[in-house]
Amino acid sequence: MATQIMPAGTAIINNHSGVCPQISLGFVRNAFSKSFSFSSEKISRASVRKAIRPVVKCSVQVAEGNATSVKRPYTTVDTRLVLEDGTVWRGRSFGATGTQVGEVVFNTSLTGYQEILTDPSYAGQFVLMTQPHIGNTGINTDDEESDECFLGGLIVRNLSATVSNWRSTEPLSDYLKKRNVMGITDIDTRAITRRLREDGSLVGVLTTDTTKTDEEILDMARNWSIVGKDLISGVSCKEPYQWKDKTGTEWEFSKEVSADMDTFNVVAYDFGVKQNILRRLTSYGCKITVVPSTWPASEVLKLNPDGVLFSNGPGDPSAVPYAVESVRECIGQVPVFGICMGHQLLGQALGGKTFKMKFGHHGGNHPVRHLPTGRVEISAQNHNYAVDPASLPEGVEVTHINLNDGTCAGMTFPAMKVMSIQYHPESSPGPHDADPAFYDFVQMMKQNKQSRS
Repeated sequence: MATQIMPAGTAIINNHSGVCPQISLGFVRNAFSKSFSFSSEKISRASVRKAIRPVVKCSVQVAEGNATSVKRPYTTVDTRLVLEDGTVWRGRSFGATGTQVGEVVFNTSLTGYQEILTDPSYAGQFVLMTQPHIGNTGINTDDEESDECFLGGLIVRNLSATVSNWRSTEPLSDYLKKRNVMGITDIDTRAITRRLREDGSLVGVLTTDTTKTDEEILDMARNWSIVGKDLISGVSCKEPYQWKDKTGTEWEFSKEVSADMDTFNVVAYDFGVKQNILRRLTSYGCKITVVPSTWPASEVLKLNPDGVLFSNGPGDPSAVPYAVESVRECIGQVPVFGICMGHQLLGQALGGKTFKMKFGHHGGNHPVRHLPTGRVEISAQNHNYAVDPASLPEGVEVTHINLNDGTCAGMTFPAMKVMSIQYHPESSPGPHDADPAFYDFVQMMKQNKQSRS
């Protein structure tokens, strides 16, 4: 249910989806039986919709009462999500309590919520899952993409009351509480998604604090912005370290991955790197040294790497000029590969511009076309900024485009041994179509090594 804050202090019920998914089947069945006398005649779908629609629209308050009466194996309290547009969405908490502010984005992945929770690229954001049923597989020890949860909150339509998975070690609600991450359920995620899709990403405040009015919470939302914030420094490692873990054998679906591959020394800038990126590169024969986002390029080049990886990460690339400068100093020295934030930083370092998208790309079903071959990949994406291809200098080639909106999804600068993609090739979570990007990077390092010998 959404309440619109009005200037005069009045309120209206605003159910943007046109339906109330919390209404019970019995309630609809009773309404249906009162509207029709059953017979052997066929009843058209249009007639059914026409009869039920008025009942559903006027039953929002009834549905809210049903939601709070459900017995759950976890403790919940009343929670509000207040968006900067003035709408107030009321639900129940299932994680930490308190007050948190962040940018609300929607993710269209059907599963993989544990990888999403631990993806550092979501720092400063609330993630709304469009898949309505979340939590049924619980949490396990294998699917972490970092050691912490950096997102501000998780928004779900329905949190599973039971967990059923052979790898599960704890339920999602306990996991969020331990990591001080807020969650809200029993909320109309479809209506919020439609609002975000039409109006763009919105700042929101999640709160269990009953002492503050909706207007006070709204002021918090309207006085916060993710634009211009350096979120990378909060998720990057503090000291360099060596990475050695590979992905398991079940991941090796590519003929190019074999035990007798050449070994390459790669330095990975940690702008919020996902661990499966490091695992996949290691599986392709790379020895990886991970360095903090602020590590000087001069120190990186002293390690004599065969290549440098610029990882994914959260927020606005324009807010981290120190990272852009490090990227610029590495270009032309060794082969470089940028993923997501690394792609955007490369765009700026090459002289291009980036811009904030309306609601970004978040999910595991984004089609991308490789322009040189026409091949289409289904990709996992998570970003709110994109590179403006018209701003790129001569010599830089756009290699991939997103087929949903035509934005730049990949580029290369052959003369400087640069390649980058805007999406995630590590498949965690998501499809495996883009995994060959790691092979392409390895081949670029191999060719560069051979040309120097």
